[in-house]
Amino acid sequence: QTAMSERSHHRRPATFKLGDPGVIVMDPDDSSRPSRGTVHVTPEADPVLLPVPVEAPIVPAQRGFRWGAVFWSAIGGLVVLGLGLGVTRLIEDLFARSEGLGFLGLAFAFAATLAFAVVIAREAFGLARLATIEKLHLRAAAVLLSDDHAESRTIVHDLLKLAHQNPHLARARATLQGHADDIIDGADLIRLAERELMTPLDQEARHLISSAAQRVSIVTAVSSRALVDVLFVFAASLRLIRQLARLYGGRPGALGMIRLMRHVIAHVAITGGMAASDSLVQQVLGHGIAAKLSQRLGEGVLNGLLTARLGLAAIDVTRPLPFTALPRPALGDLARDLLRKREGEE
Repeated sequence: QTAMSERSHHRRPATFKLGDPGVIVMDPDDSSRPSRGTVHVTPEADPVLLPVPVEAPIVPAQRGFRWGAVFWSAIGGLVVLGLGLGVTRLIEDLFARSEGLGFLGLAFAFAATLAFAVVIAREAFGLARLATIEKLHLRAAAVLLSDDHAESRTIVHDLLKLAHQNPHLARARATLQGHADDIIDGADLIRLAERELMTPLDQEARHLISSAAQRVSIVTAVSSRALVDVLFVFAASLRLIRQLARLYGGRPGALGMIRLMRHVIAHVAITGGMAASDSLVQQVLGHGIAAKLSQRLGEGVLNGLLTARLGLAAIDVTRPLPFTALPRPALGDLARDLLRKREGEE
């Protein structure tokens, strides 16, 4: 509770009872001034009654019929049919020349078909796993609002299956399974699962982003060609997104990486753009720090910050649970870590 009076800055600390005649309990929205000699008490809001911040859906729902997908699917089908017809004619020509060459060509064709089927199956599995993680994120956000007890148990069960292949989460899985039968509210169970399962993963994700940002800043500061800088930043960003997706349980293939890149770029655009904000630039490069950095070194630091910004967006896209019980990694903290490393190297 907060006690105020007209001359509170001249008074010494004192105790009082709420039932005293000189104590007035006022509404927080009441702007009237208390009378002289009275104590103004404003009750603080109960934290339990405060609204819980819940993230908006990361990936917007797709609407309408996707004619673009139909077009590219049809083009891909025609290409596959053309390749199959060409291979068939090639094998027929090989049999016409020699039976041994025909069987050799048939074996190569069979091996290529088998490998293509395995690649398609792996891509489909990777896309399905990414879709499962996205749905888990949305379902967990919905449970934080609805406090659904049964749905929270289902989500935790799905999370345990997702984290089953990660040996570093063995203790966290055992702890969470020990609370599976406890009487816990749905939202509290989601927060408990986030603290147990996501804490080591978030720490590793921050380490991966810091390392990638440092590599980008060093290479772009040393390199004198813009094309090399662009290619290296692009390759480092792809590698970072793949590492973060695998860390949180995804297994993205080529198509999965394309989908992840689309979602990450869309998330970055929604949450503030690729460039660092004016306040961040002032915080990082202001206060005399810019004067200590050369032009190339400053460009390297900014490129490292952009890579870190992309990595933070990738965490939001690939993380199966929203940030509620754990703090969200901040770009300012990564920027300070990056500047400490750069100053240490000097």
